[in-house]
Amino acid sequence: MDALELPPPARGPKPAIRGTLGWLAALYFGSDEFGALDLKSQSTRRHIIEGSLQETVKDGSTDLMRDCPLSFVTAKKIKRLRDLKAGKPDAANNRKKYLSAMFGWAIDQDKILDRNPARDVRRVKYPSDGFHTWTIEEVRQYQAHRPIGCKARLTLSLLLFVGARRGDMAELGRQHLRDGWIRFVPKKTRHRRSAAVEVPMIPELERVIAATPCGALTFLENDLGRGFTATGFGNKFREWCDEASLPQCSAHGLRKAGATIAAEHGATEHQLMAMYGWETPTMAAKYTRAANRKGLAGETMRLLATRSDQER
Repeated sequence: MDALELPPPARGPKPAIRGTLGWLAALYFGSDEFGALDLKSQSTRRHIIEGSLQETVKDGSTDLMRDCPLSFVTAKKIKRLRDLKAGKPDAANNRKKYLSAMFGWAIDQDKILDRNPARDVRRVKYPSDGFHTWTIEEVRQYQAHRPIGCKARLTLSLLLFVGARRGDMAELGRQHLRDGWIRFVPKKTRHRRSAAVEVPMIPELERVIAATPCGALTFLENDLGRGFTATGFGNKFREWCDEASLPQCSAHGLRKAGATIAAEHGATEHQLMAMYGWETPTMAAKYTRAANRKGLAGETMRLLATRSDQER
């Protein structure tokens, strides 16, 4: 064969050696469990796991975790991967979380893995309230900037009164309305369960929807008359918040505001779970505990005030 006819050399990394961490990751990325995740979750999880594979097995070594035999992947090595993200606690915890999910999948597969080396690695604890929770004053400021009848105001109402996540907001439409209720299966959890979130259509939300031009399949459409992607929606809402002089506010912060208001008005953990699509009471308990502390503090101050009056 003439040299010019030779096939070009293969590009890209060589396939991982069987029985290594990189080999396991390739199997996991091709699994039904991984494929059932929504595309954003797949991208995030793959990026974090692949980043871990490119780390060295120990300080001063050039050997990569990708080529580390599974029998040598210990809790100590997973802890090191976590600690390489020191100063970035969310990134550190996500490494542990997604590697643990991969190991958990492998344990369910015959003869791949019989232990989860990430199980005994603790999460990094740090003080954080996450996304800023909107205040009532901030909601009113946004409303003053965006009157009823525009997409920006409809977005605020849907986020606040439905509690949908960004990915769900890009899909919600009139097909989800039935008998005075909004019913949809959250995109984030539909790969694990098909239980729907059902939220009553309160008069305020019904009034805003009726007054706003909506798309045929989605309430919200972009400037090209098409439904938003989750990223496109997030970017647009970021723009609307900035225009209302609310740079600290976000779509997820409105979801938190709704949960906070509901808890302060007596919503139970199970009621919050039903509305916000949480599978366990863990997240709901954060809001009910905060509401209970606020109520107790208020009651304590009233008792102190009464006691003070009696002592005069």
